Amino acid sequence: MSRVVLVATASAEDEEGASRALDRLGASVAAQGLFDEPPDRVVTGASFVRAIVVEAGERPDLAVASLRGLRRVAALTETPSLLAIAERQVARIEPSIGFDDFIVAPYFPAELYARIRRLEWRASEFLTEERLKLGAILVDRAAREVTVDGRRVALTAKEFSLLVCLVQARGRVLSRDTLLARVWGARYEGGARTVDIHVRRLRAKLGEALPLETSRGAGYKIAAFEGGT
Repeated sequence: MSRVVLVATASAEDEEGASRALDRLGASVAAQGLFDEPPDRVVTGASFVRAIVVEAGERPDLAVASLRGLRRVAALTETPSLLAIAERQVARIEPSIGFDDFIVAPYFPAELYARIRRLEWRASEFLTEERLKLGAILVDRAAREVTVDGRRVALTAKEFSLLVCLVQARGRVLSRDTLLARVWGARYEGGARTVDIHVRRLRAKLGEALPLETSRGAGYKIAAFEGGT
């Protein structure tokens, strides 16, 4: 499967635009107008979209509308997005507009690509013997440290062990009894409420970065990862 950067732009022929800049850097690009339908290879999933770049110059409102249209495509609902905006429009950018990051245009091609790579890293997921990555959450098992977007989050020993247990079982529901046995041990005499309390603490500390779901009457699970890197 090919991996592309999808660029939605009002000026596809701009020599200083994202499409040309990324192409010169050797990245595979799928370019389109701001409100065009994405290429068939994107819609069908034949190409995996690494990131979305929306260029709207002086019109951040058009960029927002363009991104909303792209998000209606199933393959793009969770794809990290980058807004390319004119410097004098930066003050109009609000967190609620839906983009994961922005860059001021005109820009250096190397900076543009670096920001795309950073977005990919934030959205990526992996499990190794020493480190677990879950979107913005990075769990260092050797150092017993957890960071969210690079910010260290202090967890107790049990909270840390519970998080590791849930991440390792990603996509599977773990009952409270199973979590008690794995995290607290078979000899623990406390009840299932202990799990609920620690889950609430994890949610409070990690916030929206933690895709933890409650399966009523069954237990808890980390939502299955539907993307790819």
